Amino acid sequence: MGKVLVDTSAWIEFFRKKEPYHALVLGLVDEDRVCCAGIILGELLQGARSDKELEVLKDFLHVFEFVPETPVLWEKAGELSFALRRKGEPVGLSDCFIAVAARECDAEILSLDKHFWILKKEVRVAVTRLK
Repeated sequence: MGKVLVDTSAWIEFFRKKEPYHALVLGLVDEDRVCCAGIILGELLQGARSDKELEVLKDFLHVFEFVPETPVLWEKAGELSFALRRKGEPVGLSDCFIAVAARECDAEILSLDKHFWILKKEVRVAVTRLK
């Protein structure tokens, strides 16, 4: 089984211990299938509610594999966001980066964000959208 890039929205539900998200993410962690992106870690750190939560999130750097963040991937993400905006389907740069990075490392995306359904067909990346 391949790696899964857990999006910020899924991590938030995990930390709130909301089911079925908590059990699903915990299972992926236990199976060593989770990977992360710097932008996701940054979003989580930004939204931390306490110093304790901040310290737990900082451990991500030592626990999870991180997808590569090259200038070429950021270029692809910017071009994708530009193209989608022109088509009338604006998607933020962060989500576009997550999609192109996941495709680059052949990871599935786990998210509650509806933007990833648009990105799924544009980038041809596997997406599991939680509801």
